[in-house]
Amino acid sequence: MAKKTITFEAAMARLEEILHALEGGTETLDDSLKLYEEGISLIRSCSELLENAEQSVKLLSLQADGRVGLKDFNKTEAVE
Repeated sequence: MAKKTITFEAAMARLEEILHALEGGTETLDDSLKLYEEGISLIRSCSELLENAEQSVKLLSLQADGRVGLKDFNKTEAVE
């Protein structure tokens, strides 16, 4: 069975819906557990989408000869 792809924005919107439903307290225990599991799945999808986006980000860097070049994004360098 093929894995459904969802956009980051759609996943975040669905997560907000799930949050409101769970905070409302009107769901049955069984439905709450299903919503929780769906939320965990969406969080994993968002995390994967963010990791993939991070890997494709390029940084502009000034080279020694004064030209501008592209280099891969490095999380450890971004923290400095």
